[in-house]
Amino acid sequence: MLDPADPQLVVDSRTLHFSWLPADPDAVAALVPPGLRPRPDRQVFMNQYVVEDAAQTSGFGAYTLTYLGVALAGVDAPDGKTPGGWWTHYVTSSPRVRDYAAARGAPAVLGRTTLRLRGDLLVADTEVGGLPLIRTRARVGQTGHEVRAGHHRYFTIRDGELVSGIYPYVSEPVSPFEIESVEFFDPAHPSYALRPENPLLIVGGFYAPRTSFAYPGGLTRYSPPPPATSATAPTRPASCGPTAPEAHQVPFRRACSGLPSGS
Repeated sequence: MLDPADPQLVVDSRTLHFSWLPADPDAVAALVPPGLRPRPDRQVFMNQYVVEDAAQTSGFGAYTLTYLGVALAGVDAPDGKTPGGWWTHYVTSSPRVRDYAAARGAPAVLGRTTLRLRGDLLVADTEVGGLPLIRTRARVGQTGHEVRAGHHRYFTIRDGELVSGIYPYVSEPVSPFEIESVEFFDPAHPSYALRPENPLLIVGGFYAPRTSFAYPGGLTRYSPPPPATSATAPTRPASCGPTAPEAHQVPFRRACSGLPSGS
């Protein structure tokens, strides 16, 4: 078993990373543990990625992974803009990665993620127990000269305490990029609480055939601030119409088309 205190490096993974607004904001908020606060819009994030060769990792070997969870308020990444995240689900094809992540507090289980690209259509599937769990369809272009680099901050609970890690990444996203649909197949699975609103509202994201990142050495204990005196009610942007916020990437023609988003 890998020591969970050791850092790990992954290079050139094929990565689909994006966020959306959920169909059931209250169910999403209920997944966040005491000491952390979801964003007012209850934003959900997901990363579906594939590492095809053991030579791309410092110790994990080849594997696939899907993680998803709830974006948080008041605990941003080092850039002060990217919200921290609470992992609610963590599905990997590798027992080695599962054991490493679980020892760091991640809710890791075995499953499989595939990314299939035909022309400009990217289909990402996540399976658990041989059954389909989540499917994403996206239209993607080619990589250019853009490089995205920064950090994510993710929270888990280990030994009964909230801990967080800062995860650096460098990515080469494609352009254009457009999420067409996100489907959650199993209403009985706990991940169904995170299903997207219909029509689908995408907050942001990217697909990159080359993304490199690191798991940090060790984790930092998090001490929550005193609770606020009043809760902030969720804010919901208009789901359809000419005033829909430009930050949501689903085009107006698709957002109002009635096509399923999985909810």
